[in-house]
Amino acid sequence: MPDTILIINGPNLDMLGTRQPEVYGHDTLADVEALCQRIAGEESVDMDFRQSDSEAEIMGWIKQGRGMTAGLLINPAGFTSTSIAILDSLLIYDAPIIEVHISPLFRRDEFRHLSYVSKAATAKIEGFGVRGYEFAIRKLAELARARG
Repeated sequence: MPDTILIINGPNLDMLGTRQPEVYGHDTLADVEALCQRIAGEESVDMDFRQSDSEAEIMGWIKQGRGMTAGLLINPAGFTSTSIAILDSLLIYDAPIIEVHISPLFRRDEFRHLSYVSKAATAKIEGFGVRGYEFAIRKLAELARARG
């Protein structure tokens, strides 16, 4: 079984640290990547960290990860409540999926409460800031070890 965790970040997450810091905090995407790299190292797994504003590119990455990665951490950002196409790609992914959101969606605008991604996710972590990525990587590594 591959020991790589695929980490996909959706639209505008490249603007972390400057975009609405009162909602998303001051950590940049580079800070998140460094955190993920550290945790992956502690868990003895590799990671493939990506970000895109393109729905099609994200869908392609998910499909490429099928059979090649031990798990998927996805922060779909603005595609959370809009992308049935990403949901369809996730439904054919063959390893655990953890959906991560930096802010608590349930406390935000009503339209953000619906998550199509959740319909394919093994678990969802939201509202813990960038620490949600840490929790997700640790759990995906644990699930990968259990799968052998």
